[in-house]
Amino acid sequence: MVRAFCFSAPVSVSGGGFLRIFLYILDMITDLGDGLGPEMSLADTAPAVAGTPGKLVDPFQRAITYLRVSVTDRCDFRCVYCMSEHMAFLPKADLLTLEELDRLCSAFVAKGVTKLRLTGGEPLVRRGIMTLVASLSRHLATGALQELTLTTNGSQLAKYANDLKSYGVERINVSLDTLDPDKFRAVTRWGDLDKVLAGIDAAQAAGLKVKLNAVALKGVNEDDLAPMMEWAHGRGMDMTVIEVMPLGDVDASRLDQYLPLSMVRARLAERFTLEDIDYRTGGPARYVRVAETGGRLGFITPLTHNFCESCNRVRLTCTGTLYMCLGQEDAADLRAPLRRSESDDAVYAAIDDAILRKPKGHDFVIDRRRHRPAVSRHMSVTGG
Repeated sequence: MVRAFCFSAPVSVSGGGFLRIFLYILDMITDLGDGLGPEMSLADTAPAVAGTPGKLVDPFQRAITYLRVSVTDRCDFRCVYCMSEHMAFLPKADLLTLEELDRLCSAFVAKGVTKLRLTGGEPLVRRGIMTLVASLSRHLATGALQELTLTTNGSQLAKYANDLKSYGVERINVSLDTLDPDKFRAVTRWGDLDKVLAGIDAAQAAGLKVKLNAVALKGVNEDDLAPMMEWAHGRGMDMTVIEVMPLGDVDASRLDQYLPLSMVRARLAERFTLEDIDYRTGGPARYVRVAETGGRLGFITPLTHNFCESCNRVRLTCTGTLYMCLGQEDAADLRAPLRRSESDDAVYAAIDDAILRKPKGHDFVIDRRRHRPAVSRHMSVTGG
């Protein structure tokens, strides 16, 4: 219980009276500290003033500590579940400069974000991307940022793996849906599997920890997931399987692509022993340990079992638009306040306002009654 007190008039006290008042005040301070926990102080409970650095908490009391940043909407692949074959990309003049991206990322770090993931499109095709990675690494050095990482299709990894490691990146996600060269070409339309595998080799040689992300596609890679998992675990890599998400028009029916991970898990359980484990990487995956391989397998299920209750992330696009939820259209413009002033106060205020609008969850649905994507923008714009 918190007690309040005040003195409405001057008070004269003797030495003993002063001691009693001092002990009373000390007792109140102790009460104020009750329940804060060993890692918290009274300062941690004070709300941040709008427009200043401070922790981000949404209306549902979820701490926002994870920012995913799409540094470009462009990609050298055209994956069938992510893009249409003939994509119209943003004019380069619309993109934030690398300096502006750094400033926005740094503003989020000042607001308590501890994990930054660079995404795209394909982040490593952005010209000068290592300049941004090098600059953001200063937040790792200060301890303000716990992790700087990225998601990539692997096509450029052979070129950049050593640089990523030298700038403090410790682990990366590589999107890879099959080890079959013909299927890989069909899924990515433009991709070269050998180039991706060489990139994974380079990343591991550089000391980067690699996790594979595979989108489960009905009738395409259903039979490839088990051998991929065994291959990944044999090389010391975790793997995560992801349900297809209804974002953007992609020239194909999402219903035809959609494979529930409940079915994937059931099929894997016929061959492998899957033990649920309490392992988290800060993202939405729920993991099992595969007894036969000793490796970890994650499941990301935005449709069959959404992960909204523990959502700790927001997404920033390469144009400075902040999406508070992957599956909702509501967004905040951070580019305007960023360019309005050299001071970050307006940016902080815009971030605070946006987080207060973060919804409880998304509304992804794939069925025959819905012929349009749940969200019109493509994943490459939002940041995968």
